[in-house]
Amino acid sequence: MPDEVVRVILVGPMGVGKTTIGKILADELHLPFFDSDKEIESRAGADIPWIFDVEGERGFRERESRILDELTSLNESIVLATGGGIVLSPDNRKRLISRGRVVYLTASLKHLLQRTSRDKKRPLLQTDNPAKVLEAVLEIRDPLYREIAEVIVSTENKNPKHVAKEIIHLLDI
Repeated sequence: MPDEVVRVILVGPMGVGKTTIGKILADELHLPFFDSDKEIESRAGADIPWIFDVEGERGFRERESRILDELTSLNESIVLATGGGIVLSPDNRKRLISRGRVVYLTASLKHLLQRTSRDKKRPLLQTDNPAKVLEAVLEIRDPLYREIAEVIVSTENKNPKHVAKEIIHLLDI
């Protein structure tokens, strides 16, 4: 790694593998790893579903923006896995573009549904029709992910370690 500060920031929908791949990527690059959702939970002393219940999505998004600002202001190289909705805020998108190397991780709707089907910690998917919700979420967020991505990498049927190596190659780091 060069002496310059490099922040690799993973964006993408829930269930695409941002946290898993981010940890592997951080290990490969010998960098600290942060997960914005875990940072929010740690500081709040509560999990995300509880924050959504008590503060609503708006309260959660405000916390998310503060954490993003803080983590992308660190004067050190890091790997950061973000929450799927972080791109909804124009200010967050500006921070992501200007403060890091943004990697959009993608997968098919079918794959995402398989990966999130039994996860009760995703407030937006606690519904009778998670497929419809996830499809609507992707319709809104996919163009936003693409707008800020330096590279786009599919995680579909790929080993997470392979994906991490692909990111390192594509970003030339």
